[in-house]
Amino acid sequence: MAEPQTLPPNSARALPDSDEFWRGNAGGGWATAVVVLLLFSWQLLRLFFSRRHRAAPVAAGSSPASTTTGSLEGGPSAGISKLITDADLRDLMISLEGNLEENERWEDVIEKSSDLVSYKAKCFRPRVGPLKYFSVTTFEKCSTELLRDFYMDNEYRKEWDKILIQHDQLQVDENSGTEIGHSIKRFPLLTPREYVLAWRVWEGKDKTFFCFIKDCEHPLAPREKKYVRVVFFRSGWCIREVPGRDACEITMVHQEDAGLNIEMAKLAFAKGIWSYVSKMNSALRQYPSHPSRSRLVPILLRLIKKVPPELETNAAETSIQKEKERSDNDFGSQNRVDISQRKPSRSSKKWIANGLLLLGGVICLSRRRSNIGTQLAMACILKKLMNNGAESTQVESAQLRPDSRKTRHIG
Repeated sequence: MAEPQTLPPNSARALPDSDEFWRGNAGGGWATAVVVLLLFSWQLLRLFFSRRHRAAPVAAGSSPASTTTGSLEGGPSAGISKLITDADLRDLMISLEGNLEENERWEDVIEKSSDLVSYKAKCFRPRVGPLKYFSVTTFEKCSTELLRDFYMDNEYRKEWDKILIQHDQLQVDENSGTEIGHSIKRFPLLTPREYVLAWRVWEGKDKTFFCFIKDCEHPLAPREKKYVRVVFFRSGWCIREVPGRDACEITMVHQEDAGLNIEMAKLAFAKGIWSYVSKMNSALRQYPSHPSRSRLVPILLRLIKKVPPELETNAAETSIQKEKERSDNDFGSQNRVDISQRKPSRSSKKWIANGLLLLGGVICLSRRRSNIGTQLAMACILKKLMNNGAESTQVESAQLRPDSRKTRHIG
């Protein structure tokens, strides 16, 4: 079964194919190409100088991620049940709340929508480690079970996702529900990336599903020189119903170190992610009748584990909090509409009076017979009117700004 889009949406898996990377408007295409080529050149220089330092460890068969990556070197069945635990699910639930430290903040990346799908994403650069992405994708007229099956079906993904060029299932442990797979993804102008990942799926109350994915090592997937092995990968998602609507949403957190320059990765993601999400939505609508789903579901149902009761309580509290934030955002939006409707009634008279004075001042100053005293007096009046208008604009902006920040926050 499959790792999520990511991010890629995976949000990290949600990167467009090579044609969509470079598809832009007429005015910005060349500028984008130049920036990407400069970043790519810088990445080549970094790789050239860093390989000297990595030559000895690689020759000895070691890896920079060996201390943090799960390993099954003792045999295909050794340790797979301990690769992903309920503690990982607990950490995932905390990450899905989207909270950062007091002095840290998310950077908005994109927010777009169409009739059947909407997508919003933000990112954060930790002091240590790769970029962290947080995204929410909402699918209208879709059940959580359908979206779960769609995300976990790698065979079907190979048909519509042009980035994924190969996927092989390496091992499945029904006791723990853990799976291990090997994937190859291609990116424009870069060596294909190789992923060896382990994942688990849990089911909570109200048809809610969680999935956690991490990098690992496996004896059936030795490293090959023609690929770049992704040595750090942490990703997870939660699928839940949208209250009061025939829709469901998938909230995702994603981090991966694919050896890409951070700025180049951000540029590629921001430029191509919406095209990728739109393609994903089209594939989702065709999935209910696809034959691979009937083969996948019986296996998936045997592997899905229940969310532990103590974690289920935390998940319910998080869901309630998200619903409260959504209601607060809606209320804040309504308040802004009310304010915008009331403001003209109070300020329009003031602006009309100011406008008349301004018009009179211009006429007075334009008359050749007006003396120097009159001109100076009118100039002072005009200056005062302009200052009052600027102050009024600043006050109104200050009154609206807190609500605006609230609506931009992604739960």
